[in-house]
Amino acid sequence: MFAGIRLNSLLKSFCFSMSTFVRQNSDLSTFKTVLSKARNVLIITGAGMSAESGVPTFRGAGGLWRNYKSEDLATLYAFYDDPGLVWEFYHYRRELVRKVQPNPGHITLADAEKRFNADRRSFTIVTQNVDGLHSRAGSTNVIELHGNLFKTRCTSCSDVRVNNDSPICAALDGRGSPQFDPKLHVHIPEEALPHCQKSVSFRDKTKLCNGLLRPHIVWFGESLESDVLRHVDIAMASADACLVVGTSAVVYPAAGFAPALASRGVPVAEINVEATSATRSLGYFFKGKSGEILPELFDNLELIS
Repeated sequence: MFAGIRLNSLLKSFCFSMSTFVRQNSDLSTFKTVLSKARNVLIITGAGMSAESGVPTFRGAGGLWRNYKSEDLATLYAFYDDPGLVWEFYHYRRELVRKVQPNPGHITLADAEKRFNADRRSFTIVTQNVDGLHSRAGSTNVIELHGNLFKTRCTSCSDVRVNNDSPICAALDGRGSPQFDPKLHVHIPEEALPHCQKSVSFRDKTKLCNGLLRPHIVWFGESLESDVLRHVDIAMASADACLVVGTSAVVYPAAGFAPALASRGVPVAEINVEATSATRSLGYFFKGKSGEILPELFDNLELIS
């Protein structure tokens, strides 16, 4: 698995591929032919795809919240130092995402998955995004590398649950504004934050866990879940075509996935508004918005046996 031997081999192949220039192909029709013959398609998506729906990129201009960098709040240390502040930040992000809709790129991928599955072919999305827009668009085979804004995890029993409540607790109602106002900023005590409602057994009795809930997000300094990496490992092992969409190619291990596949001879295409550090190692590059290019790529795609 990537957590062990496979991860080392991936990084080695990534380093090799990054030092190897691949002649670029920008002909959509050529890659369309690749997709028409593929049995196991892997799609890797990043923040650029969600940005087209109006979701600020994590490291972009929208990365500041009350003069905090997102990286300052997305840590376990920050959560234990002031869980109320961190929950306000994630409440803001949850409410922001509620207001946006999946774009044509999301819809196209969801429709393509249905068509490929109907022909007994696999279609897997590996996303670095935490907004759940792929699932809202109708995609079902989605591997969320970094978690989901609308899931919680108990800090005591590790129970993970979907939570679409708005707000997630009464104490966050009307909170989370990105502009700091000392008149409105009141510390939220831990007991007012969301707590685990899972029933647990303790000394032959059943009670609520009541552990403090945190966003089910992979924070800076934390490792990706081994089960998630196992599913990525399986998808990569069988992939015979890959699309990487709207990624910055700077966040690992995801940044190494596409170059590793390309070095193995798998046709890989990148769709992005600008070239990345991985572009030169991939066989195809289509410059532009995913919401425009993906429909053109998949519309009227005839699957060939």
